[in-house]
Amino acid sequence: MAYDYPAEKLSVYLSDDGGSVLTFYAMWEASSFAKHWIPFCKRYNIEPRSPAVYFSGSDGLQDLCTPKEWSLIKDMYDEMTQRIDTVVMSGKILEETKANHKGFDEWNMEINSKDHQPIVQILIDGKDQNAVDKEGNVLPTLVYMAREKRPQHHHNFKAGAMNALIRVSSVISNSPIIMNVDCDMYSNNKDTIRESLCFFLDEETGHKIGFVQYPQNYNNMTKNNIYGNSLEVINKVELRGLDSVGGPLYIGTGCFHRREILCGRRFTKDYKEDWNGGIKDKTQESIHEIEEEVKSLATCTYEHGTQWGDEIGLKYGCPVEDVITGLAIHCRGWGSIYSSPTRPAFLGVGPATLAQTLLQHKRWSEGNFSIFLSKYCSYFFGHGKIGLRLQMGYSIYGLWAPNSLVTLYYVIIPSLALLKGTPLFPEMASPWIAPFIYVFFVKNLYSLYEALSCGDTLKGWWNGQRMWLVKRISSYLFGVIDTLRKLLGLSQMSFAVSSKVSNEDVSKRYEQEIMEFGSSTPEFVIIATIALLNLVCLAGGLRQTTTGGLNVFCPQLILCGLLVITGIPFYEAMFLRKDKGSIPFSVTLTSIGFVVLAFVVEILVPIV
Repeated sequence: MAYDYPAEKLSVYLSDDGGSVLTFYAMWEASSFAKHWIPFCKRYNIEPRSPAVYFSGSDGLQDLCTPKEWSLIKDMYDEMTQRIDTVVMSGKILEETKANHKGFDEWNMEINSKDHQPIVQILIDGKDQNAVDKEGNVLPTLVYMAREKRPQHHHNFKAGAMNALIRVSSVISNSPIIMNVDCDMYSNNKDTIRESLCFFLDEETGHKIGFVQYPQNYNNMTKNNIYGNSLEVINKVELRGLDSVGGPLYIGTGCFHRREILCGRRFTKDYKEDWNGGIKDKTQESIHEIEEEVKSLATCTYEHGTQWGDEIGLKYGCPVEDVITGLAIHCRGWGSIYSSPTRPAFLGVGPATLAQTLLQHKRWSEGNFSIFLSKYCSYFFGHGKIGLRLQMGYSIYGLWAPNSLVTLYYVIIPSLALLKGTPLFPEMASPWIAPFIYVFFVKNLYSLYEALSCGDTLKGWWNGQRMWLVKRISSYLFGVIDTLRKLLGLSQMSFAVSSKVSNEDVSKRYEQEIMEFGSSTPEFVIIATIALLNLVCLAGGLRQTTTGGLNVFCPQLILCGLLVITGIPFYEAMFLRKDKGSIPFSVTLTSIGFVVLAFVVEILVPIV
């Protein structure tokens, strides 16, 4: 709401798929605080304009205004957050509070997050002359929406929520440009809207642009990127590279869209945006009448028999609905722009545990692989519509999941062969070893160059390599399995939300860059099994070298040794650490059992 942009042209919508009265209460509190916060930001050119982030910064920010005024606005913010925390902790809202806004009447004892009527509440009507801040300036429109949820109706996850927002906003404001941001991110740059509009308004190429995508940056990354979540190489190399061959993918957050294009419009050379569109003047209808009118657009049955989720709006049928939506926009002839300003436009909270990281990447890899195996595969769906290089750009992420199969082979078979005394690579003295050495060094040196040039540290690069290995043998493997199960009709599509909440002990270990396990999951069993298997195989392989086999087994010994070095944090979590974030004894015991089973199978049914 505090963007450096005319407030009368700005409308903010919050989609609450949980349908929580606590969320509505917090939003109502924030709408009151906004009347003081927005003029404060604009008077002193505050940056960032998220109050939570601003007040958590250094005290030097007080120099921008008088200490008295700073303390006053800080006290108001603290009082607001304290009231919200009190309500959240108790789970109850006082009756005198409910009397302050009619919206609270929408909730009763029968409502729950999966079964409730559509709720739309206009907290601030920007077209109302009385909707002003404490200095008399117009405030942006602010709307709360919880679309209808019924157990018997599929709600199509995030894509369904976005489509309901598109319809509801078309009646209330109908602005030509739509920006969407995930709930775990905040605006970090007050000029982002103006910068994005510069692309759309460009006289030469603006009419060709369907959406402007900003990178997904996090503000809670550790110095050495313990879980490889900074996405620096993806943001600074891959997405920038796609910008030169048709435009980046739509990644679901931090993106500006043309409303018409989201609603299915195809590109034509004579296309011109109607910048005078939108609903600017106050209508004859009251706020209550508008709210009741748009509720019908957020019902479970509104989309039945329509093109919503197919030709109109975000597409349904995939956990990564944003990617196929962006691909469809590209295939309708539109381009996209990747913008990565020096000051990040948006910052958010990245996963702070290994389990959170693996869950997020399982959803990403599973979703992209399901696209690759569907009619939306970029090579088929995009054939003749987008260039081959852009098709290949999309397929990079579509092939994350099947990479797990090749990786599993390389972390298991060469190590077992080393233990048994079976060479799989040419001898070190053989000229045929040259291609293997070339690929190994060039791949890793180039990867190191990319990471360092993107601002990563040497240790951060090494952590990233470890995490690529971990994700491939766990998240991506389950991504393959779940995708194939769905194709065979053995399971249905689900949408796993990545939790970003951690307790104090977990947060402390994260800041110290200590890997967090703590629970018994199939992913952790696989990780521990592979680590133990290679440790035993390395010990056996070293015995092979004492009998004069170094020249023969050197490549396998190096591979197995690197896997053991990579697994040092796993050995520590299994045998040395005593904190709650260590690998549970049950996981260690199960992993030892699987290692023994692998050796027994190898003896009875030789694999190599």
